[in-house]
Formats: sequence, structure tokens, C-alpha cells
Amino acid sequence: MRFLHAADLHLDSPLRGLDRHDGAPVEPLRSATRRALVALVDLAIRREVQLLLIAGDLYDGDWEDFRTGLFFHQQMMRLAPQGIRVFIVRGNHDAESRITRQLPAMPHVHVFDSRRAGSVDLPEWGVAVHGRSFSKPAVTEDLLPGYPAPVSGRFNIGLLHTGLTGNPDHDPYAPTTPARLIATGYDYWALGHIHQHQIVQESGPRIVFPGNLQGRHAREIGPKGCELVEVDHGRIVHREFVELDVLRWHRVELDLSGVDTVDLLGERLAAAFEALLQPGGAAGPAGEHARERLHCARVVLFGRSVLHGAEAAQPGLLEAAVRAQALQQAGRLWIEQVRVELASPLDRGALAARDDALGEVLREVDRLLADPQALRDWAGDALGAGANLPHELADLRPDRLDEASWRALLLDAEAMVLAQLGRDLTT
Repeated sequence: MRFLHAADLHLDSPLRGLDRHDGAPVEPLRSATRRALVALVDLAIRREVQLLLIAGDLYDGDWEDFRTGLFFHQQMMRLAPQGIRVFIVRGNHDAESRITRQLPAMPHVHVFDSRRAGSVDLPEWGVAVHGRSFSKPAVTEDLLPGYPAPVSGRFNIGLLHTGLTGNPDHDPYAPTTPARLIATGYDYWALGHIHQHQIVQESGPRIVFPGNLQGRHAREIGPKGCELVEVDHGRIVHREFVELDVLRWHRVELDLSGVDTVDLLGERLAAAFEALLQPGGAAGPAGEHARERLHCARVVLFGRSVLHGAEAAQPGLLEAAVRAQALQQAGRLWIEQVRVELASPLDRGALAARDDALGEVLREVDRLLADPQALRDWAGDALGAGANLPHELADLRPDRLDEASWRALLLDAEAMVLAQLGRDLTT
């Protein structure tokens, strides 16, 4: 018996702010969650599985119209002729109270009730599946106490949407512990909610977050997919993580220390992008669809380089160089954002001792760098709270920036001022 364990599909998740990105591959980005679902169904059919388990957040929220539900319906109907059963629990994004539109039920698709945990016994495959859906988005109690006892003589699978005992990147919904999962006596726990693939426990029972099926933004980097598990006589004999993402997010950090020309920067970028897209590297294994996968990267340039001053004199110079290099990757790579976090290679101590405007600027910067609270107060007076920033830039609000971010911004401002003063930044 074989089954697939997926979670957090967030079907038709809205991608806001794409209009601010010139040249963004809008259609591939917006259709990525749908195409990943198609890949999941293709995999289920190709590997002849008996069960498809979806551990919550199938949808991103209530449907704007029926097209989202109809698309899922269409994909599930592809499984019916193959005899593949589908078991679903609702999570915080698609809790029962959030999804107001409904389509007719499908006989081979079982959505677990939100009022109490239930079980489905499948004697023909020697499996019992247990689960409970969220009734509301914010479920703060442990749902485990209501789960049924394991069915004797079966391979028992539990479906649960949970943050376990906490994850800084996810809300603590349906909190529970691995010890409590173990105490149920089940053989496999199919979890959802955490978007990064994570094996909580390898065996006795196996406890897994498959991660989300498709990364949706630049913070959800790396391979995404599902778990494929094979069971023989009540024991797991094979398990593997199968990459299904059709679009992959990356964070490329490039140290430019000692890089003093844009041409040399281009060489470093070319090497980094080639390594990223190399089959078997960050791009994933060479396979049937590896060459068609679109890659989206956030590039961070750091280190001490005279390019810090060049960027200050011509803002946008380094971003243009990064994007120009990405264009040479035959449409396989799109740059979502370029962050320039360079520092000046100048002897700041000697320059700060000068009795002129340049020295005064550097002494003020040194004062602020030495006192993080003074820097925050000074910036707060100058910038305000940033309450009018759009949702996508909320992480740039002054009250959310950490000390390292403030220091980087201050040094960027220093470089711009120095460039405007017309000083030779290479001496």
C-alpha cells in the first residue's frame, strides 16, 4: 500500500504587489499553486498510490468565486477512476467557518468533521485513517484528546493541522507535543501547518511535516513537495520526499569583499547563478520537469567593497547588474529583489578625524552606530512609524527593524552623503 502526504497547498493564494515588479512573470507566479496540484495528482496516478492525504490549508481562504473549488474538483475527479481515496482535514486558512461556498461532495474524497475526530477503516488495504478539521481559523486547544484509539490490525494514520509546541514563523494553532502524538499508538502522523519539510520523528511513529506543496513568496525558499510512503504488512518499507514545486524561491548571498568593478561582479553573479540552476544543486535533481522549473531569487550583496561608493553615486547600478546577468539564463531565473548591504572599505578612523564636512558626517555616524537606542530615536524622529507602508513592505516598518538592519541602512545613507560631497571613495 502506498500513500502521498501533502499539506498547505494554499490553492489560488493571492500574490499581492506583483505590479510593482517590472518584468515579473505574473502568469507563472499566479498559476503556480494550481500547477503544483496538477503535479501532485500526476504523481499519485503515476506511482499508483491508494491514498492521498491533505493535512490542512488546501485553500488559502474563502474562494473569490467557484473557479477555485471547481479546479480542485476537476483534479480530484482524475483520481476516481484509479480508485485513489482522498482524505482531508481543514486547517486555519480553510477552516469550516471560513469557506462559505460549497460544491457537491465526491464519494472518494473524505473531509473529516470539525466537531469531533473521526476514523475511516480501510480493511482492503490494512489501513485506518483518523482526523479532525478546524471549525474556526484560530484553534488554540489541543485536538489530540478527542482522537479515536488505533484500530487493531491496521496501519493507523493520523491527520492533524498543528504548530506542535510552537514555531516562530507560524501561529501556534492546535498545539500539542511529539510525546502526545506517540502516546496515541498510531503508526504515522501526517501533519500540516509548518511550511518547511520537517521530519519530527523518523519512526515509532513516523511524524512528518511535508511542508507546503509550492513556495508562495521569497521567504519560502528551497524545494517543496510531498511525502511518498510505502507500507507492507503494517511496516513502512519506503519513504521519500518528492519535489513537486513548479516555481522555486532562492536566497542568493554574495560576498563582494575585494570586488572592485562591475565586470568582476558580473563574473561572480554568473558563477552563482550557474551553481543555483545546476541540476542536482539548488535547482533540484535532474528529472522530467527540472528544466521547465522557473526559479525566483532574492539576491543579497554584502561585504566591504568600493562598489558601495559606486552604488551611492549611481543608485540602482548594482541591481541593474544583477538583473542583466539573470537575463542570460534563458528565462529560467527571475530576480524578485536585490538587497545591497555593502560596507565601505575606507579607513573611517582617519577620515573621521578630518576637520571638514566629511569628518563631521562620519563622526555623527559613529555616534549613532555606538548607541543603538540613539540610532532608533534619531531614525524614528526622521521617518515616523511607517504606518502607511503597503502590506508587502510591512517588514520594513521602523519598529520591526533589528539593530543590524538599522546599521546597514545608516551606512548606506553615509555612502550616499559621501558620494554627494564628491569625495574619492577609493582612497
